[in-house]
Amino acid sequence: MEKLYNDILNVLNQDSRFTADKIAAMLGKDKNTVAAAIEKMEKSGVIVKYNTLVNTDKLEDDRVQAWIEVRVTPQKNFGFDSIAEQIYQFNEVRDLYLMSGGFDLAVLIEGKSLREVAMFVSEKLSTMDTVTGTSTHFVLKKYKQGGVLVGDKQGQKRISVHA
Repeated sequence: MEKLYNDILNVLNQDSRFTADKIAAMLGKDKNTVAAAIEKMEKSGVIVKYNTLVNTDKLEDDRVQAWIEVRVTPQKNFGFDSIAEQIYQFNEVRDLYLMSGGFDLAVLIEGKSLREVAMFVSEKLSTMDTVTGTSTHFVLKKYKQGGVLVGDKQGQKRISVHA
């Protein structure tokens, strides 16, 4: 059954719009078996949500995204999970990960402007007692997201210059 689940998840990761009938046909499986497997994965929390990947460069939307690396000092009875819970409550937070390396958490946030992102870092994140440092990286251009090319696939070719 594990192989069937993995096969279904691979198909859904390619395109979550596929129906159970289409997935069954693609995998050569019975549609009722596939539908039951999908329902079981949804109920057990394996499938959490179906997403739409949007190429925001094609929209008239000037929203800003930034990755913020966060260094924290966990307190007694107040570990990484508790700190993460405080951070992911903010509406600006899109993604949050516990990381290895020089920083403890990686936070992807979204705001209307660079100023709004800066205000989030300075007024909300940095003021938390457990936060000891941050490093903010603004997303300038997306090339590939969720395993899919989102930028201009042709790319801008550089002119060869020879001296």
